[in-house]
Amino acid sequence: MTAPASPTTVRGETLLDVDHVVKHFPITQGVVFKKKTGAVKAVDGVSFQLRRGETLGIVGESGCGKSTLARLLMRLEKPTAGRATLAGRDLFAASGGELRRIRRNMQMVMQDPYTSLNPRMTVGDIIGEPFEIHPEAAPKGSRQRRVQELLDVVGLNPEHINRYPHQFSGGQRQRIGIARALALRPEVIVCDEPVSALDVSIQAQVINLLEELQDELGLSYIFIAHDLSVVRHISDRIAVMYLGRIVEIGTEDEIYDRATHPYTQALLSAAPVPDPDAREHRSIIRLRGDVPSPADPPSGCHFRTRCWKAQDICAVQDPQAVPRAADPHPSACHFAELRPGP
Repeated sequence: MTAPASPTTVRGETLLDVDHVVKHFPITQGVVFKKKTGAVKAVDGVSFQLRRGETLGIVGESGCGKSTLARLLMRLEKPTAGRATLAGRDLFAASGGELRRIRRNMQMVMQDPYTSLNPRMTVGDIIGEPFEIHPEAAPKGSRQRRVQELLDVVGLNPEHINRYPHQFSGGQRQRIGIARALALRPEVIVCDEPVSALDVSIQAQVINLLEELQDELGLSYIFIAHDLSVVRHISDRIAVMYLGRIVEIGTEDEIYDRATHPYTQALLSAAPVPDPDAREHRSIIRLRGDVPSPADPPSGCHFRTRCWKAQDICAVQDPQAVPRAADPHPSACHFAELRPGP
């Protein structure tokens, strides 16, 4: 596998720093004279750090704000509040040429490999399109060679450069999306559910490819997914989101083996278990009620209306994601504790 040159990386150094990022979408009434009547709190104070060479997995129910967070980091949405820096440069304050230079270092792999590729463009044009926006990344005379190198890097035949997306399978299309994300040699790639639309066997191939590329090129990933087993396989650390907030964050072992937040415990208990014997003896946590609307979240702890541990303090005091006595990783619960039993 011939990989493009990668920048020198120092594993463990903080690359992306996200600090209390907020995105509220206004709810309005009226056509001519619009009046704001509320807001959908899609992302409500998210903070985390991403280190060089690390994969941070983000999990949670549909509608919890994972994809909105990804769009904010890619500057596809403007934040309501908060700050994010990439290698010390302010993501949200940048504009014009500075923003374009920052975007070279952060790329995205989309969820749907069928709609994320323009059907009227050849694979060569799709992968080479970033060079039109950033011509300094590859002179015109070398672009075809660079595109063929990228096809080889992701395991596709470089001779297929003139084919169209409909001539490829779903897994191959996602590889094309990954090649496009690699074109500008970024430091961070945001993967927004990159395998959810693929068959299980193809999922494994794409995940293995992402891991190989990370080892060879020193990439850092933000990996968003629903599948807990996939996230555990690829992630170094995992953040659990609920209703626009991170409720727990820690290493793979801390989240999967020593979770302390009730929502994380309920999420893990609902995950399928392939071992029939283990399935018989495990206890599933069944949450009461429905997920509250992000337009009108509960006061205090957002999870309290579905939590079996909720007490009066949960309605008036918003718990912060800080290390707890039960385990030293951050958990946003007043009554965080390890779950007993299987």
